[in-house]
Amino acid sequence: MSNPLFDTLFAKHAGSDRIFLIRPGLDDLTYAAFLEMCARFANVIAEAGLTEGDRLAIQVAKSAEALAVYGACVQSGVIFLPLNTAYTASEVAYFVKDSGAKLVLCDPAAADDLKPVADTNGAALMTLDAEGRGSFADAADTQPVNFVTAERKLDDLAAFLYTSGTTGRSKGAMLTQGNLLSNTETLHEIWRFSSDDILLHALPIFHTHGLFVATNLILNSAARMVFFPKFDADLMLDHMPDATVMMGVPTFYTRLLGSERLTQDQARSMRLFISGSAPLLSETHRQFKSRTGHAILERYGMTETNMNTSNPYAGERRPGTVGFPLPGVELKVTDPLTGQDLPGGQVGQIEVRGPNVFKGYWNMPEKTKEELRSDGFFITGDLGQIDEDGYVHIVGRNKDLIISGGYNIYPKEVEVVLDAQDGIAESAVIGVPHADFGEAVIGVVVPSGEDDPDIDAITSAIAGNLARFKQPKQLIVVDALPRNTMGKVQKNVLRDKYREAFS
Repeated sequence: MSNPLFDTLFAKHAGSDRIFLIRPGLDDLTYAAFLEMCARFANVIAEAGLTEGDRLAIQVAKSAEALAVYGACVQSGVIFLPLNTAYTASEVAYFVKDSGAKLVLCDPAAADDLKPVADTNGAALMTLDAEGRGSFADAADTQPVNFVTAERKLDDLAAFLYTSGTTGRSKGAMLTQGNLLSNTETLHEIWRFSSDDILLHALPIFHTHGLFVATNLILNSAARMVFFPKFDADLMLDHMPDATVMMGVPTFYTRLLGSERLTQDQARSMRLFISGSAPLLSETHRQFKSRTGHAILERYGMTETNMNTSNPYAGERRPGTVGFPLPGVELKVTDPLTGQDLPGGQVGQIEVRGPNVFKGYWNMPEKTKEELRSDGFFITGDLGQIDEDGYVHIVGRNKDLIISGGYNIYPKEVEVVLDAQDGIAESAVIGVPHADFGEAVIGVVVPSGEDDPDIDAITSAIAGNLARFKQPKQLIVVDALPRNTMGKVQKNVLRDKYREAFS
C-alpha cells in the first residue's frame, strides 16, 4: 500500500520513542504514542462510515488530539476540513453543506447548536474538547491501534481549506497530497530543518500556517515542538532558551517586543524566527533585530498555494520584502487587465505556478477557471513587484481583502451583516493599519433615518453572526459613502481618511 503523505510525515515514526510534542502543563507525547492515537482515531472515522474522498469537518480547540485527527484523516484517505474555532454556527452550516462533510467534530459546548446543522446535512456529529475528551475520544478508547492505511496518490485530495471571496461566498480550496508534500520537502531544505530542532508552536491548527507549514515540517524532520494552546508572550519567553525555531504572525513579534524579557540572551539558542500570514512592518523587523540579534525571516504564502516565496536563510533578509520564489515555484508579475508579463520593477498582479498550487475550488469550476489559468499559473489577487535584486515586494491587493492578526477578512461578508441591522442604510468595511494586528477592521455606516443608529446595540447584535476577528473594532457614522462616477464606493478614499484611526 502507498500513501505518500502519510508514509513521509507519519508512518516513519511508528514505534519511535522520540518526543514529538512538549505540552506545557501536560506530559510530553512521543511519536509512537501520537501514531497510536492517529490509528485509533482512524478506526473511529471508519466506523462512522467515512471512506477515501469523504470529508471530515472539525471545529475544536487546539490539542494533541485535534492534531491526531489530521493524521487519522491522512491515514484514512479522508479529506480534512479544519474550521476556525471563532466561526458561529451559521457560518459552520455553510461549510458543512458546501463540502458535503459526513462527520462533524466540535466542542461539546457547541454540540446543541451544531446538531441541527449536522442533521440537516446528513452528517454525524461527535465531540472533542480542549483536553482531548468527548464522544470521539471515548469511541477511540475501545479501538485497536492497528489500521490499514488507505491507498492514495500524490494527485489525490488531502484537505479543503475555505477562503472567502469578495462576494461573501466562501471557496473550498482543494489541496492534494502532492501540494502539501512538495511544499514541506522544499521548506525542510531551504530553512535547514533537522531532528535537532524544537519549534515554538503557538499558531492555530485550522490555518495553513500552523498546520501545513509548521506541523508538517516538524513531522518531516522528526523534530519536536512546544505545543501551546494559544499565544502567550510570557510562556513563549519561558521556553525560548530551550528552543531553536519560532513561527508566528506579526502580532506575535510586536507582543514579544512589548516584553522587557525579550533579549539577546533569552534568544541565545534560537536559530530562526519566521513570520507570515500578514505583512510584517519594517520597523518591527528592525526593532526585533536590535533586541535579539536575529533578523526575522519573512515569507509569502496563501491558502491555495501554501508557501510561494521566502527570504533567504543565508543572505540578506530584507525588511519589507518576502524574498525569492521557492525552488520549483515560478512567480511572475502581470498586467491585471491583459495578463501580459510586466518587466521587473513594475507593479502588477502576482501569479505563481508550481507543485504547491492547489487543484481548484470545490464545486466552483467557473471560479477555478477565472483564477487558475490553463497553463497552471494561479492569479493570487495580490499586487507586487520584483526589484532589481530579485526580491519580491507585496504592495497591496487587487481585492479588498483585510488581513488582521493573520486571519483573512472579506469586507462583503461583514457588510452584509451590518446592512441587515436596524438603523443602517448601507455600509463599507475597510482595513486600516494597526500596530498589533497589522490591519484592523472599521465599518463605515450610513444611517437609514435622521437619527444615528445605536452603535452599542449593533455591536452586540453582530457578535452572534460574525467571528470575533471579523467584527469591526470601530463603527463610524457618515452621511454618505464616497463614490466614483460609476457609483462604486471608493474604499481607497475611506482607507486614506481613516488610516490614522489606531495610530
